[in-house]
Amino acid sequence: MTKVYTLYGTDCCHLCELAEQVCISAGIMACVEKIDIANDEQLVDLYGVKIPVLKNNSTQQELNWPFDAQMISQIKPKL
Repeated sequence: MTKVYTLYGTDCCHLCELAEQVCISAGIMACVEKIDIANDEQLVDLYGVKIPVLKNNSTQQELNWPFDAQMISQIKPKL
């Protein structure tokens, strides 16, 4: 199943853990694929100083931390 969102982050990142909790609170965690950027040099170059980053995979819109449930609702796909 294709996930609607991608959450870029890394292990042992307290901000990434907070971002995951925001996704849970917003009710979208089941639609989120978590990607650890640590083992991908291109992702480290792209997101290394921005993580956590939540990306809407269909629109390519990204939210850099800090974000909240209201901000997530602004990038939700239209049904």
